[in-house]
Amino acid sequence: MRHVDLRAVEDDDLDAIFGMMRDRDAAEMVAFGAEDPDDRDAFDEWMSRRRASDEVDLLVVTEDGGFAGTAASFAVGADREVSFWLARHAWGRGVATEALRLLVAREPERPLFGRVAAHNAGAIAVFERNGFTELSRAPMHAPALGREIDEIVYVLTPALDGV
Repeated sequence: MRHVDLRAVEDDDLDAIFGMMRDRDAAEMVAFGAEDPDDRDAFDEWMSRRRASDEVDLLVVTEDGGFAGTAASFAVGADREVSFWLARHAWGRGVATEALRLLVAREPERPLFGRVAAHNAGAIAVFERNGFTELSRAPMHAPALGREIDEIVYVLTPALDGV
């Protein structure tokens, strides 16, 4: 049985995160990643801003203690959003579903939102397994693809008991 956990990003994680985000198949699925995933300087600046922000909770997803990806919650205006990105070796085994469950448990604010490319069936399933429902769908520019795609916005509403 695998053990999935979340922990703070450390400096030693940056190479693994950069490598994960450079995976062309992953960038195609995520679609809203960097326009130039090979630009290490831009990546380092982006990570530095996120790590320094009080509005962002940026975490490493671990599987059995090893790097498996990232998960984050962050402010977009008055709303809180969540996102996740898994390394290829962690795809298809429930790691993302468990990582999002752990992230949602850490994030008290509701409603909670998530965005996903409409062609990313795996991420759609992860959101839905964690109780998110589709709120809207609209064409958006996807920097990693250089074209418009449909983006789905998911929402996790408060439970009847207020949680």
